[in-house]
Amino acid sequence: MDKVLILGGYGNFGKRIAKALAESGVPVIIAGRSREKAEALARTLPGAQAVVVDVNTPHPNPLLQGEGTLAEALESLKPAVVVNTCGPFQGTDYTVAETCIAHGVHYIDLADGREFVTGITALDAKAKAAGVAVISGASTVPGLSSAVIEHFKHEFSEIDELIYGISPGQKAERGLATTQGILTYVGKPLKPFAGHERTYGWQDIYRQDYPVLGKRWMANCEIPDLDLLPEHYGIKSIRFSAGLELSVEHLGLWALGWLVRLGMPLDLPRFAVPLRRMADALNGLGCADGGMHMILRGKGVDGAPHERRWFIVAKDGYGPHIPTVPAILLAKRLTLAVPESAGAYPCVGLVGLDDYLTALKSFPVMTMVE
Repeated sequence: MDKVLILGGYGNFGKRIAKALAESGVPVIIAGRSREKAEALARTLPGAQAVVVDVNTPHPNPLLQGEGTLAEALESLKPAVVVNTCGPFQGTDYTVAETCIAHGVHYIDLADGREFVTGITALDAKAKAAGVAVISGASTVPGLSSAVIEHFKHEFSEIDELIYGISPGQKAERGLATTQGILTYVGKPLKPFAGHERTYGWQDIYRQDYPVLGKRWMANCEIPDLDLLPEHYGIKSIRFSAGLELSVEHLGLWALGWLVRLGMPLDLPRFAVPLRRMADALNGLGCADGGMHMILRGKGVDGAPHERRWFIVAKDGYGPHIPTVPAILLAKRLTLAVPESAGAYPCVGLVGLDDYLTALKSFPVMTMVE
């Protein structure tokens, strides 16, 4: 069977993708900058390999024994698919995807960077010419968010408003790249989007009531959905927020956002490591349960006002499995030669909600519809 090379394969999301693919019979290659970490994970997975690759270095680094470039790994190992989990994607170029295209390898990433995911179509002509699929944003947003809309859109003649967000549990594993990505826009003005001309990152806080979890603070986040979903589904107003379980953390980050907004020269991404350590020190005050909510409002097929509320809750720290599902399902399809359109495009409407939830059925994950 064709192999899947996972960049950042021993990281927060990469290790979960690797385990799911390997256990379903797909050979995986764990790639990263640490040979020790890659080999340690590979030893636990059937048929897995390990390789040292630094995607940020175009040429082999003689200081790191055995390290090679992505191009060398693709030439020697010949995977059918590359899954890129090496964030943050904010401000990143398309070198990794272009390298995959040049070697005729399908590419999938878990990017949540707004400009990165929406701009992936710039590679469309090259991907089509190479006969490969280049899919960006194969994660919760827009992978799961679009799956939910696809599932319920038949109930609406038009969708006027979408309000949704994600709140992980305090004890759920936090990836450094995710932390860095959020900090890039805290307190900074966001590019206008449907229904909102002037908005700031991690501002406009509110409380969202979740089944099982109770109320969680939420604040503005910048994600590709803000551009993709209104265009794809004709949504007139969209708002996405994220929240931290502990009020002291959520409101503290909100306060830092105000300092940035008021003009203080704070380079927050530089403090991602200490901020994450501070958050970890407070784990005893929270739980490992997180959730996502989606509220769709508009007109039903009969023209009357219609609203649909959908929730997903993950218990016991299993929330980080949810963002990995689109990449897992798409990688499986591509290794099995299931037809996937050649070209470069965001992960909108590519994974059905039923398939998504089936992939999570072995975990303590529940959904509620109102």
